[in-house]
Amino acid sequence: MAIPGGSAFGYARDIAEGFQVVTERSFKGLTRPEMDQLAFEIDRALREIRGDQPAVDDLPMIQAKNRKIQRLNGALTMMRSYRQKVKI
Repeated sequence: MAIPGGSAFGYARDIAEGFQVVTERSFKGLTRPEMDQLAFEIDRALREIRGDQPAVDDLPMIQAKNRKIQRLNGALTMMRSYRQKVKI
């Protein structure tokens, strides 16, 4: 099975935007190299999002940024937990 969305970058972007909901089952069909690539792209997306600083008084943009960070961190944590559980 390949990474949903065609690429690890696209999948990480979809997770950040909330288009993809991640559960442990999301990682079931992925190989070790695919998971490594996805983890790399999620880290890259996190750095990119954290680097984007909305105006201090722009509350909706700050909230959107924080939601993206939360989704990506959750996906990364879930992936690490899954990999530890199945020893990948």
